[in-house]
Amino acid sequence: MRNIVILISGGGSNMAAIVRAAEREHWARRFDARVAAVISNKADAGGLALAQAQGIATAVVAHQDYPNREAFDAALADAIDAHAPALVVLAGFMRILTPGFVARYEGRLLNIHPSLLPAFPGLHTHRRAIEAGCKVAGLTVHQVTVDLDHGPILAQAVVPILSDDTPETLSARVLAQEHRVYPQAIASWLSETN
Repeated sequence: MRNIVILISGGGSNMAAIVRAAEREHWARRFDARVAAVISNKADAGGLALAQAQGIATAVVAHQDYPNREAFDAALADAIDAHAPALVVLAGFMRILTPGFVARYEGRLLNIHPSLLPAFPGLHTHRRAIEAGCKVAGLTVHQVTVDLDHGPILAQAVVPILSDDTPETLSARVLAQEHRVYPQAIASWLSETN
């Protein structure tokens, strides 16, 4: 069985969408894959309870318990490797990872970003897209590289920016598409690497 480990920092809505898709689409049978664990850098991340309710192993590696990024990433990698991952999925994991960590999981580390990369990497993507006068926004699923919010693009979805949009309303529409596209991109990755 190929194990998927999902990293979260908050409510885990993308993680929940992935777990639902894995069940609904029979990833265990189709791809010999399952969501094996959910790990957070925050003990109060709501997604941990969601994962536990599904019988998925959970762990917390609190970044503030480590003196630097390298020490945190080493501890995080140990927690991930305990599940022998075929794939590591960042789903709202709000930490910048060190080059060593990224190299460790090269080719099997995915992220989703709420913009049409390469436009608007980093934070506050929806506000920045609206302020720039963009007509569309969206999301990008990509492989993680050492360059923040860059790397081979696996999938994108476009969402129109409406004249009365706020960052919050745009974010909600983009998030709805994330819940659809991220599981599809993971399923495609599993199929192509099977």
